[in-house]
Amino acid sequence: MTIIRDPAADAPLRIALVGMGKMGRQLAALAPERGCEVVATLDADDPLPSRASLAGAEVAIEFTQPDAAVRNARALVAAGCPVVVGTTGWYEHLPALEGEVNAAGGAMLWAANFSLGVNLMLELAREAGRLMAGTGFDAHLVEVHHAAKRDAPSGTAVVLGRAVEESLGRPVPVTSVRTGSVPGTHTLVFDAAFEQIRLEHEARDRRVFAEGALVAARWLVGRHGVFTMRDVLARGAAAPSRP
Repeated sequence: MTIIRDPAADAPLRIALVGMGKMGRQLAALAPERGCEVVATLDADDPLPSRASLAGAEVAIEFTQPDAAVRNARALVAAGCPVVVGTTGWYEHLPALEGEVNAAGGAMLWAANFSLGVNLMLELAREAGRLMAGTGFDAHLVEVHHAAKRDAPSGTAVVLGRAVEESLGRPVPVTSVRTGSVPGTHTLVFDAAFEQIRLEHEARDRRVFAEGALVAARWLVGRHGVFTMRDVLARGAAAPSRP
């Protein structure tokens, strides 16, 4: 049997980074170790992404600010470039943006958090809410992030809270703490009169988010539609061949 190899499969994945803050720098540092080549970097003061400024990137990863994320995503889709959006705090615009991406035949993947552990915790939170319904346990979510994080509650906390609320059947209050240099800690607490259950995820290094974003970027190439990390982690989900 003759096996025909796809030369593109061995070539580095060409990526553009939109936003060169802490996450952008982490992505740039980790990309070569993960078989990716950063062919373009755009910062907050640069013009919106365009075909020319993307320099042939196969996919873009966007980590900027909430007021810029939607503009950047639209520009990237218009330029024909799939986009992974890691910025949080803009989700009130998500339904409209999803419609625009689908109408344009583009590709976008968004996530409140790209950590594998956080996305597994989301599934555990949904199941925990289901099990706790009607037991008398109260639920509360506490999230802690570095002092420079602008949105509160965090995007991860919002998604975790909704996951529990949907299965628990009642609102889940969220407490946000901004202090020091904490990458991100999320603690889901179920409390009863004489006992307490805690489900906690602690990010020890910002590279965990960069790692997940690069995995998501590779997965997104060749697809069309709007996706989340739940799609990436779904059993049997494989990346299509690169063009």
